[in-house]
Amino acid sequence: MPSQVLIPIDDRSQVGEARRAAMEMAASLAFEETQAGKVALAVTEAATNIVKHAGNGKIVLAPLARGAGVAMEILALDRGPGITNLGASLRDGYSTAGSMGGGLGALSRLSPCFDVYSLPGQGTALRLEIGGTPRTPAADDAIELGAVCLPKKGEEVAGDGWLVEPSGDYRTVLVVDGLGHGPNAARAARAATDAFAAHPAATPAALMQICHGALAATRGAAGAAARFATVKSQGTFAGIGNISCRVEWSGERRQLVSHSGTLGHVMRRVQEFEFSFPAGALLILHSDGLVSHWVTTDYPGLASKHAGLIAGVLYRDHDRGSDDVTVVVLKNMAHT
Repeated sequence: MPSQVLIPIDDRSQVGEARRAAMEMAASLAFEETQAGKVALAVTEAATNIVKHAGNGKIVLAPLARGAGVAMEILALDRGPGITNLGASLRDGYSTAGSMGGGLGALSRLSPCFDVYSLPGQGTALRLEIGGTPRTPAADDAIELGAVCLPKKGEEVAGDGWLVEPSGDYRTVLVVDGLGHGPNAARAARAATDAFAAHPAATPAALMQICHGALAATRGAAGAAARFATVKSQGTFAGIGNISCRVEWSGERRQLVSHSGTLGHVMRRVQEFEFSFPAGALLILHSDGLVSHWVTTDYPGLASKHAGLIAGVLYRDHDRGSDDVTVVVLKNMAHT
């Protein structure tokens, strides 16, 4: 499937650019005419809202696997004035900008997976899916997943990569950051995710060893993996290099420790750590394209939102802007 696409929204001319990019992705995903029409309407409305209410922001488009089908995720992110009365804003006809006010209400009807997060003075973020069938996790696979993975400005491909693979009762997530950026970094990241796909049952420590061997002919990468079972409310973690990983729940936070080194070149030690992953907890991994000095308690109510919206807000507020950036969020939905 195609990679994620970022469209900066700085003025009204870029509303059309966002719509064209969305239609190109819809065509690449073989969307039916009705679905493609919903995509065009949603992106146009979301981008117009950004220009109208915030002045500037970002649209991020991503393909999603949904069973045997595909869907498209649309994130609209801004750091404008925010929404004081979210309930009123979701009603048709409500407007704070002197317009017809169809905005959020119209968007919420386009998708059963509509979600919005806004704080007065701090901006607004919304997420919706179009196409496919909304996924309801099974009892033994109660994981909600969200991710943003984008290249450094000016690059065509991201030097980061990520992948989630199942193995029995367990799921494993891998995040890698190829050294530098551009095509060579992307090749290193792809070598790691390919190695993981070939060994989905590997423990995190074993996976670091596997990736270390697979990346020997590349420029190398930082990498980290977490393996977890939601029904057991626990997991294990191992990392090499500067991939950050933390678990957050009910005001608690645990930072998981990686060892120094570079997969494919220098790896003196691999150590596996256990962690608790209770119902409602967030497991967040990100590359160093995202600054690490943030806490979810700065965002009241965000933890209750879709994992994709959480990833979008963290990207919006903490992207360094000088490197590839990846943030992957997994939420334990068991018994919540």
